[in-house]
Amino acid sequence: MLLAIDVGNSNIVLGSYDRDTLLFTLRISSDTSKTADELAVTIKSVLTLHNMTPDKIDGAIISSVVPQLTYALKQAVTTLTGKAPLIVEPGIKTGINIKIDNPAQLGSDLLVDSVAAAAFYPLPAIVIDMGTATTLSVLDENAALIGGAIVPGVKISANALAGNTAQLPHISIQPPKRAIATNTVDCMQSGMVFGTAAMLDGMIDRFQKELGKKCTVIATGGLAEEICKHTTHEITYNPNLMLEGLKVIYQKNTERKGK
Repeated sequence: MLLAIDVGNSNIVLGSYDRDTLLFTLRISSDTSKTADELAVTIKSVLTLHNMTPDKIDGAIISSVVPQLTYALKQAVTTLTGKAPLIVEPGIKTGINIKIDNPAQLGSDLLVDSVAAAAFYPLPAIVIDMGTATTLSVLDENAALIGGAIVPGVKISANALAGNTAQLPHISIQPPKRAIATNTVDCMQSGMVFGTAAMLDGMIDRFQKELGKKCTVIATGGLAEEICKHTTHEITYNPNLMLEGLKVIYQKNTERKGK
């Protein structure tokens, strides 16, 4: 079985695959104060919760945008399973041609999302990942990552409004009944949900105009499902896009070893 771990700025997502079947997913907070031993205990508890034991893990792969957690998780997985996990970093085989100005600046999360999009969806494609930041990545018809855009995440924007104004409250991210809202909370929700959806529609239009081609659009991340219900463009929501990308990368890098 494969243990796939996606480390984001807010959450760590763990998933386990038996061949191509995803057995479970679980989220824990990205707590940079955790030691390798504490993370090992947490991961073991997750496996136990799903009636699995560490000896059933044949291999593991980690994508991380939090350097403080990468080494600790690597140690934790090695301690638990006796096998060092693959780390998504420069030099790993992905099948993606990175054509941005400085490939070293590309976050591993964007790369992994792109691998999954290229493996499972028609190209060219736009990949939207709505986490702490909202990122949009563009893949051309040859599976080359040619660029994209980064905007503040929905929750960051909502918290900034509440934290930097005297009278605006913290809100839940859900759609109001109408875009033309009539009270403060609904006005904020209209901006967060409908405004973000409109931004995505506008960026998709701009990307497709620059490419001169219609794109497949895929979205992932905690808030993507709700936001994408309100876009005018058809967007395929895949909550496990990162884990699927990690599985593909693991297979690309271990197939010659017979794993």
